[in-house]
Amino acid sequence: MATSVEAIYRYPVKGLSPEPLQRVALSIGDCLPHDRQYAIALPSTRFDPAEPKWVPKSCFVMLMRDEALARLSTQLDHERAEIAISEGGKEVFRGSLRDPESSGRLGEFIADFLGGKVERPLRVVEASGHAFADARPKPNATTDKYVSLINLASIAALEQVMSATIDPLRFRANLYFSGPSAWSEQDWMESTLRIGPARLRVIANITRCAATQVNRVTAERDLDIPAALQRHFGHNLMGVYAEVVTPGEIAVHDELSVAS
Repeated sequence: MATSVEAIYRYPVKGLSPEPLQRVALSIGDCLPHDRQYAIALPSTRFDPAEPKWVPKSCFVMLMRDEALARLSTQLDHERAEIAISEGGKEVFRGSLRDPESSGRLGEFIADFLGGKVERPLRVVEASGHAFADARPKPNATTDKYVSLINLASIAALEQVMSATIDPLRFRANLYFSGPSAWSEQDWMESTLRIGPARLRVIANITRCAATQVNRVTAERDLDIPAALQRHFGHNLMGVYAEVVTPGEIAVHDELSVAS
């Protein structure tokens, strides 16, 4: 069976809903454009936009702790940096992520929505060229911005042992692909992936956290995926990180091949 890209997603605001793409241009040493471009920081978070550095996801609102965020659906006008947020099909917030007054209102909205479970004031943060990724910079990589990929066969293997249907978007990956056998992607470390004209080097497996427990429809923690992975497969991994080493535009249904 041919290996192909089945879906492409990015997550413009850390912790909020995904944005599907049919095609996207990849650049050397970069993540998908606009992926994790913004985050909503806790008041204790130390982040300097002039000198941006990686900080743990616990410094921001996030699904691992704030599962109610799954009830929100977002749309972002990237050119205007305007976000629209809906709940249950009804728009509940609209404003600019870059206007101080508007982004302040967004912080208040999210704090109210989470019901006082986070300290105030929340604030929107962004820095040129920075992505608020979960992954700590990898020592074997040349960059700190990665593309995440998941093998749909590995999700299917997990579904079988859990006797449950698992929405692939619980894992918030950038690329979902089909073709290889379950878990074979764990043997791809340091291999080169070819997708259209682009080339990516696999640098690490992805460890999974409690965010994957959250149902994107009900916002309830209904599946303990990390525990099931550990119990049935002896690890809590799902997917791989890769860095872009050759640029190019990739698209859904592009063939993916692996070269050592």
